[in-house]
Amino acid sequence: MTDSWVNPAERIGSDLHLDLDTAGGGSRRAVLGRALREAIAEGRLAPGTRLPPYRSLAADLGLARNTVAETYAELVAEGWLVARQGSGTRVAPLAAPTASPRVPKPVPVRPEPPAHNLRQGLPDVSSFPRTAWLAAARRALNAAPSEAFGPGDPRGRPELRRALAGYLSRVRGVRTNPETIVVCSGVAHALRLLFGGKVLRGPLAVESYGLPFHRSVLEAARVRTVPLALDEHGARTTELSALKGVRAALLTPAHQFPTGGPLHPERRVAAVDWARSSGGVLLEDDYDGEFRYDREPVGAVQGLDPQRVVYLGSLSKSLSPALRLGWMVLPDHLVEPVLRAKGEREAWAGVTDQLTLADFIESGRYDRHIRRSRQRYRDRRDRLVALLARRAPHVAPAGIAAGLHAVLRLPPGSERSVVKAAAWQRIAVDGLAGFRHPAARMPAHDGLVVGYAAPADHAFGAALDALCGILPPPPDGD
Repeated sequence: MTDSWVNPAERIGSDLHLDLDTAGGGSRRAVLGRALREAIAEGRLAPGTRLPPYRSLAADLGLARNTVAETYAELVAEGWLVARQGSGTRVAPLAAPTASPRVPKPVPVRPEPPAHNLRQGLPDVSSFPRTAWLAAARRALNAAPSEAFGPGDPRGRPELRRALAGYLSRVRGVRTNPETIVVCSGVAHALRLLFGGKVLRGPLAVESYGLPFHRSVLEAARVRTVPLALDEHGARTTELSALKGVRAALLTPAHQFPTGGPLHPERRVAAVDWARSSGGVLLEDDYDGEFRYDREPVGAVQGLDPQRVVYLGSLSKSLSPALRLGWMVLPDHLVEPVLRAKGEREAWAGVTDQLTLADFIESGRYDRHIRRSRQRYRDRRDRLVALLARRAPHVAPAGIAAGLHAVLRLPPGSERSVVKAAAWQRIAVDGLAGFRHPAARMPAHDGLVVGYAAPADHAFGAALDALCGILPPPPDGD
């Protein structure tokens, strides 16, 4: 046998932790031998590991030298250890634990990626402004004070809160200051803090069509949601007062999701009046608020009464869902309860991303990115509408004045078959029924929710062609 397997750095011997469990009985030598065998069998003492000299181990364990020397000799005879003059006593190279046969775990089958991604709620991730974002990160990190890299403030970085206060006031008509803004990781995180943290309590009024993911977040917080009917003017907020026990309502007034369209001005006022008279709170999810095409921008409802409206926003549509950055603009009386729910240290939004976003906004690059994106998505919307007019004029697109998606109205009873056809053709698209509240009483409509932002530019035309291929034919007589 050669010493080729010996690590020269270990020639002085290794420190050794042994559990001398006397529960198994026997002499001290038996206890030490059992501990060494278990350490080798379990792999805690790897093959080639040099053991301490028996005098050193005896002193460490409080045992007689002869006890350790005889134990070493016994394990050498059994093949657990090898001893060579000048090389000390080591774990034998073949004394590794025998691996028990394992049944291989089944590898989960991942779904095949779609050939055409027309899911709602996704921006074109290939258009992320990498160069401008990297430049903003460098500037922000160079300018950041050292304390920025210590424990986080649960409100979020002051640089970002100042930038957001100015931006939201200028662009969305939000009335705020940095002290009433709390940074979070998105609207879902905000809902978890508000309801999971018992800042607000249910039941909560929600629009009859909305994100099922948000409803699942609320259900996890044991919040009962009550559907509020919709029509062409948005949520029927005049019916809020008839919902018994409801003291909070979640709305998407800038661009109702997914049916489209802004909340009518009279209904905006009615919602605020209800909150004032009932002592309730409105939650304003500013869904797609940055992207409007055929109408003047609609200001935030929060501007009508900052003490009765919680304004929620994020970067998921405007920049990237991967950044996990969002914000709450809170009434004064909710700031401290939200901070208590969040905890003393920021655990979600990374400081470097917050600093970068602050610079991105302050430098004007965020505005420029939004303007470019707005034009790109408007062009895509126009291509979708024009193609439908040529190839499927019986399918009417709705909710197209703003946002990143359109709702295609389908003939009654056809939605399920169209969704199945889309899955067969590997087209990722959503049926309108999936967004309907289970307890909604308003009439159901068949439709597809088609996101036109997600495909890369080179893939967009093929995605539209594939979409037209699964749409139902016109009714007889058309």
